[in-house]
Amino acid sequence: MRSKIAVETQSVDRLSRVLGAFDENLDFIARELGVTAFVDGLKIVIEGEEKQVKTAFSVLNALVALAAETGEIDKTKTAYCLELALEDRAEEILSMSEGVVAVTYRGKQIRCKTVGQKEYVEKIRKNAVTFGVGPAGTGKTYLAVCMAVAAFKTRRVDKIILTRPAVEAGEHLGFLPGDLGAKVDPYLRPLYDALQELLGLETYAKLLEKGVVEVAPLAYMRGRTLSNAFIILDEAQNTTKEQMKMFLTRMGEGSQIVVTGDVTQIDLPEGKKSGLIDAVETLTGVEGVAVCKLTAKDVVRHPLVMRIIRAYEKKEQNGQANEKKSSGIAARKEETNE
Repeated sequence: MRSKIAVETQSVDRLSRVLGAFDENLDFIARELGVTAFVDGLKIVIEGEEKQVKTAFSVLNALVALAAETGEIDKTKTAYCLELALEDRAEEILSMSEGVVAVTYRGKQIRCKTVGQKEYVEKIRKNAVTFGVGPAGTGKTYLAVCMAVAAFKTRRVDKIILTRPAVEAGEHLGFLPGDLGAKVDPYLRPLYDALQELLGLETYAKLLEKGVVEVAPLAYMRGRTLSNAFIILDEAQNTTKEQMKMFLTRMGEGSQIVVTGDVTQIDLPEGKKSGLIDAVETLTGVEGVAVCKLTAKDVVRHPLVMRIIRAYEKKEQNGQANEKKSSGIAARKEETNE
């Protein structure tokens, strides 16, 4: 059944934001849903099969509201909104941008870009320990640093501590030049970058010098009690069970912990169970501990990153299906032989 409907944008500015550069957002929605879409004054008219038109209408309506709230609408955001609409979750689109997580030293407001990110931030706000687990590009580390800076600026904590396990991805620390600090510096660079963007290079350098901001390898945490601090453990998939337990028990009075990691990128020796996987299994359901699992839908880098992650996930699923199939065939052969 054919249908036709119009979306009101109410202003030229809002219309141009929704359309995107050279109408790329509108063209993308029309192409993905197989509908015809064109502009008529301040309206966007959609024509096509009734079900697809309804989906396009809900996406565009949400984008109009989002444009009024947050400004520019890019292709990544459009694709994400379309995915939510296809799952009948279009009403959740607006909630993801509610509230400002942090403000950079240049005055730029940092907001959540996906529903998953919104859930992640809310769990950090409400819990003493939060695990953020998900693929690259989902904003796990960056949003955790944003929350740490926000907590420091409002004086809820006196110190920010960022740490990572110094585990090599196919390389050996011993062959890198310099002392231990110089050797682990590349592993901590993403944390430095996030802090510098939020605080400004000068302020960051001063706080680092005073010891108010501390960036250190995980090994440096042993034997300490960390009080009144916001502590982030990044790349936690590369911790052992013993290291994770050691880290979590460093928590002192007035402190908060966020643990981030991607369980698909474990660089531990074969046979070693990831401390992140073990901690999530052990601590799920413990009061004061929250686990937030982000997915490929929460990837906010280039749209291609989302497609790359999905391709790997699909290959892994196909591999598992083939293994089950092979196991079934082998079992039937054994039964036949018997």
